[in-house]
Amino acid sequence: MKKIKKVVLAYSGGLDTSIILKWLRETYGCEVIAYAANIGQEEELNGLEAKAKKTGASKCYIEDLTEEFVKDFIFQAIKANAIYEDRYLLGTSLARPVIAKRQVEIARREKADAVCHGATGKGNDQVRFEMAFKSLAPDLNIIAPWREWELDSRSKLFDYAEKHNIPLPVTKDKPYSMDRNILHISYEGGILEDPYRQPDESMFLLTKSPEKAPDKALYIEIGFEKGEPVSIDGKKMKPVALMKKLNTIAGENGIGRVDIVENRLVGIKSRGVYETPAGTVLMTAHRDLESITLDRDTQHFKDNLANEYARLIYNGLWFSRKREALDALINKTQEYVTGTVKLKLYKGNCIVVGRKSDVTLYEPDIATFDASHLYDQKDATGFLNIYGLPLKVESMLRNKKKKAK
Repeated sequence: MKKIKKVVLAYSGGLDTSIILKWLRETYGCEVIAYAANIGQEEELNGLEAKAKKTGASKCYIEDLTEEFVKDFIFQAIKANAIYEDRYLLGTSLARPVIAKRQVEIARREKADAVCHGATGKGNDQVRFEMAFKSLAPDLNIIAPWREWELDSRSKLFDYAEKHNIPLPVTKDKPYSMDRNILHISYEGGILEDPYRQPDESMFLLTKSPEKAPDKALYIEIGFEKGEPVSIDGKKMKPVALMKKLNTIAGENGIGRVDIVENRLVGIKSRGVYETPAGTVLMTAHRDLESITLDRDTQHFKDNLANEYARLIYNGLWFSRKREALDALINKTQEYVTGTVKLKLYKGNCIVVGRKSDVTLYEPDIATFDASHLYDQKDATGFLNIYGLPLKVESMLRNKKKKAK
């Protein structure tokens, strides 16, 4: 075991990291600095500093990274239309690199020789944290307690906490894991490990059930400038305020619930339940605005790229040259993605009902079924002859060989 003098722990105050803080002190005999990132957890940060110090931390940093998280991470993923396996909007995946980045900065400031995370050896978060650490600070030691200690079950963690008088936010009767930020809340583990069991309605915090959502549809307009959302119903808003407002509006109308079994990078299938109200609306609106502001080939290429970008984020490669290169391309495509999208929110449904842009590529004179000055339907004959030539030649040659037999 390496000699560790000082470690910076990514600390949430939840079950795992509460125990890890004490475990680090006992196992390594080192100074532990707790660090919590405020990325929109709301009330979850209350009392965190006092709790960390009571459990053995020498210091506790609580860093507000919400604006950076929204503008540089969430909005970039929206510009890319990044959705993992067609449904997961990457709320946790996007949060880990912004958390890890500041953790490394604190480790440098404190002259620590190690960083520590509470991710398990079965999940994706260990990859996201450690790929960030290796990219940003390859010289720092990485401590991953779940791959070292003997506390290999939730019951053992509860027993350890009880033995050391560590207060916990969950109980043995409600052991599922919950992770919250301004983009989403994720729920997994415990009672949710049965993929056939429907989640309890009492579990959801950001969204109303469709049955309890308003009976009248709500129409809203989202304004974009160069691919980034900038307004709701014509009112300009800063990124964090816009996300919070839209979380409330969409959540009230039951928008953003997803229940999926996803494929983790480590090869395990995992059931996750997510609430992503604002993200669902923004992703829907943004992709639709691109339909009138991007040319066909760019739009189709970018649709294919979206899956690759989502996998890159999911697999922990945010701090990679590949992501930087893809961002350069994505940002170039967004130069004219400016305009307004009108949506209808109704009982869990987010429906686009209109879109407009001063830089639209939609030309009514071409699209119309009436006579057009810009498009002569007779021209299509030559185009179809050339476009269909390979098919026609192949069919002719095959038929010729058949007749020759």
